[in-house]
Amino acid sequence: MNETPQTSQDSAVTATISAPGMKWYVLRVASNKEEQVRTTLERKVKIEGLEHRVGRVLVPTLKEKRMKAGILKIVERKLYPGYVFVEMSCEEDGSIAEAVWFLTKETSGVGDFIGSDNKPTSMPDQDVVGMLAASEKAEEQPGLSGLNIHKGDQVKINDGAFESYEGEVEEVDEKRGMVSVIVTIFGRSTPIEVGYWQLEKVE
Repeated sequence: MNETPQTSQDSAVTATISAPGMKWYVLRVASNKEEQVRTTLERKVKIEGLEHRVGRVLVPTLKEKRMKAGILKIVERKLYPGYVFVEMSCEEDGSIAEAVWFLTKETSGVGDFIGSDNKPTSMPDQDVVGMLAASEKAEEQPGLSGLNIHKGDQVKINDGAFESYEGEVEEVDEKRGMVSVIVTIFGRSTPIEVGYWQLEKVE
């Protein structure tokens, strides 16, 4: 046999990104059906007792803070619209196990796995690492989208105790959604902290 032996380092990397004997595959699904497909597949896998064949099913999203009509809202944006990531094991010839094939194909909104002739193509490890990192990051405190405020910008406070005051942005804390602004109060430069939603940029 002339197979290249897998190093312990390679084995360690593979073990951290996928369950033993499993790899990650990409499933095409109907637009806006990603979460529905994920939930249905997870339920079917448990009902059919196929946990040894199918592991995690993921739809990576990114949480963002957005200002809409003066109201701060948290929304989720899909990072890979139209795709669901499935951790599973295949047959020795690379094809999908019959039970898994029927379970998947009978799920509403499902297209097909990326691959050919009923043999899906597994994702390269580096792509899996990126996908998993994106999934983990989605659980973090969302950043802000919709207000382009940076250090040094001139802003006006349009709500709260300091309404109508203008000043310069000293610091932006996206995780907390807060901005430190230097304003002039009684002739002195004073830093105050306000929320993103209380500001508007001064051009």
